[in-house]
Amino acid sequence: MIHRPARRARRASASPLFTPHGTDRASRKAARRQLAEATARARAKASAHQSEAASAAHEMPAALYPANGRPGPASARGNRLKLPAHRMTTAVAAGAYPFLAEGGLGAEGIYIGRDVHAEASFVFDPFALYGRVEGFTNPNLLLAGVIGQGKSALAKSFALRSVAFGYRVYVPCDPKGEWTPVAQALGGRSVALGPGLPGRLNPLDAAPRPQSVSEDDWVGEIRKRRLLLLGSLARTVLGRDLMPMEHTALDVALDAVVTRAVHTGRTPLLGEVAATLNNPSALDEAAGMMSGQLGDAARDLAHAMRRLVHGDLAGMFDAPSTVAFDPNAPMLTIDLSRLGGSGDDTALVLAMTCASAWMESALSDPSGGRRWIVYDEAWRLMRHVGLLQRMQAQWKLSRGLGIANLMVIHRLSDLLTAGDAGSQGRALAEGLLADCSTRIIYRQETDQLHAAASLLGLTSVEMDAIAHLNRGRGLWKVAGRSFIVQHLLHAYELALFDTDARMHTKVAKDS
Repeated sequence: MIHRPARRARRASASPLFTPHGTDRASRKAARRQLAEATARARAKASAHQSEAASAAHEMPAALYPANGRPGPASARGNRLKLPAHRMTTAVAAGAYPFLAEGGLGAEGIYIGRDVHAEASFVFDPFALYGRVEGFTNPNLLLAGVIGQGKSALAKSFALRSVAFGYRVYVPCDPKGEWTPVAQALGGRSVALGPGLPGRLNPLDAAPRPQSVSEDDWVGEIRKRRLLLLGSLARTVLGRDLMPMEHTALDVALDAVVTRAVHTGRTPLLGEVAATLNNPSALDEAAGMMSGQLGDAARDLAHAMRRLVHGDLAGMFDAPSTVAFDPNAPMLTIDLSRLGGSGDDTALVLAMTCASAWMESALSDPSGGRRWIVYDEAWRLMRHVGLLQRMQAQWKLSRGLGIANLMVIHRLSDLLTAGDAGSQGRALAEGLLADCSTRIIYRQETDQLHAAASLLGLTSVEMDAIAHLNRGRGLWKVAGRSFIVQHLLHAYELALFDTDARMHTKVAKDS
């Protein structure tokens, strides 16, 4: 017989451990409350003990040595502790510290002003930098900036300060007459040309022969230069390239005029060349067996050259020179302000072509020292291929002749006015830009930023900078290195270079 336990015995309960079976319900409830309170007190005590232990663990130990350091010879005081210097390349340093300012171009050169980012003086001399800075392949400069930003003041002060370094300054074209006071202040010479003025320049004057060149070679060189001048003048007036027979007519006319001039002991003149071209029979006779009706083929060329004798340039370049070139003068300028007021720049360009050819008598001497050639308002010359060709030849010979060319324009898009893409004029203008290792950009208008960026390869930061430059502040790109420079003027320079004087002159009121 199997005995089953009672149903009450299968209930699992821990209450008998804490409350006796013989107590009533109220007693059991009070016992449970006491148990809960005891448990809470135990947990609180354990938590307080853990907090005290944690605080004790974070307490700093007492100092081992006093505040004045460890005593004895092992204290490492008195510079007795030597650590090895850390060395790194400039490339690594530039990556580790990318926000440091540019180190500058050195201390040798002409003072320009203040390097804005480096907060230091900025000096520049293309002759000193040539061969010392990587990528600096020529001494030529381009200066661009909108009107009123101080680019003319920079060009004049740079030329003036260069004289103190032994450099001489030539300005073959001064369309506004702004360089005349500068030349007079330096003790130089300014030649004013224009209708009614007494100044005369003969662009066919022969340059002095260098000692290193033989007499026969120099005669051939002078003939080549004269032909180049005549061709540039003819292309400028005609507005096109010369035909083959027109080239031959120039050669024959020049040789005939030079032969007569040598026999009479004088210098040939442009008027004599124009007269020979206007005489078809004399031209055919001079050409001999190769004439082939040369006089008829040179009819347009004869009318083009006539403008230099009987046109708006009459009396300026068809007579013997009234001024002798002084290679020792600190500055020489050609004032063409009488020709720069009309809308047609042809007369100005013709005059500049003749003036620059006359100045070559000094530029061709390799022992003539370092010289600056300033082309102010060069934007007016970009549409004339003949003059661009002469400028390019001078740009290419800058290193051998010891000259630095400074071209001043308003905006970078002026270079694009030389012609359509792929044209000869555009190629010449872009070649002049490529042969300038230094580009100085003053503030440009917003619509000119893309043209400037495409021609100069500007970064987005540089584009934003030139759009917000203040007066007298420019972006200098020297062989790929960039600087923001604030040009600083002396009070004397500020008064001498002030091109806004008429804007501030007060009109006297009638009493």
